[in-house]
Amino acid sequence: MIIDMHTHIFPDEISAAVIEKLSRVSHTPAFTDGSLNGLKKSMDAAQINLSVILPVATNPRQVEKINSSSAALNEKFFGEGIFSLGCIHPDSSNYRAELSRVKNFGLKGIKLHPVYQDTNLDDVKFLRIIDRAAELDLIVVTHAGLDIGFPGVVRCSPQMIRRVVEQVGEFKFVAAHMGGWKNWAQVLELLADKNVFIDTAFSTGKIIPREDFPWEESALKLLDAAQFMTFVKIFGAEKILFGTDSPWTEQKISLDFIKNLPLPAVDKNKILGLNARKLLGL
Repeated sequence: MIIDMHTHIFPDEISAAVIEKLSRVSHTPAFTDGSLNGLKKSMDAAQINLSVILPVATNPRQVEKINSSSAALNEKFFGEGIFSLGCIHPDSSNYRAELSRVKNFGLKGIKLHPVYQDTNLDDVKFLRIIDRAAELDLIVVTHAGLDIGFPGVVRCSPQMIRRVVEQVGEFKFVAAHMGGWKNWAQVLELLADKNVFIDTAFSTGKIIPREDFPWEESALKLLDAAQFMTFVKIFGAEKILFGTDSPWTEQKISLDFIKNLPLPAVDKNKILGLNARKLLGL
């Protein structure tokens, strides 16, 4: 069973506008139209069995509606390989009650995005949320490292992740983008000894640019096979989750990268689905 632990979709009525805006800001093309049907077509082409959707609340007013919609989505489409987590915002005044609602909905976890939410991961506003999520045995997935749409901005560094784990203790924690997008040397140094999953989203091969932006070739480079194998050696295959960041990478290309690695089948199977099944309790 192949599970993509990191995907995004948007409501049909706004997906085209959102995709165009984000594509323009990031200077990268989208590989689906950002809709549910677009994701399902991509999954079929790549032969992915389950895609986990990670919704992001950019203001606290969105949280309850997004979580209700995510629960409804799961009820309708889980049998078709779609499963959404919930969300929370660091400025949510009712975060304790809302996280209980996430738990009661069966959403399994929450997505944080410190850059979009303009708050450092080790800020007390996130720490209290993460502590409550840990009490409820919810998965916490966070964007980590730089963000392609916000050059130079890091609100979730490997150092911050380490501080959070040391303060909160053991909980189900996923640091996206191989633990910190383009902060990978620090990830290897600071996080391998912690109980943190990392996902492969938007971190392997190379960035495919939009034609209307003059990218420097060196900026397009992500992790190559040899660098990825270093992560497997230091973290262990059991702590790595396959993710694509669809629609921002093509699912089949990301999947083929893992399949073509010089890894034993048992390790590939862990990365491509077994670890995620265990984490999600499926």
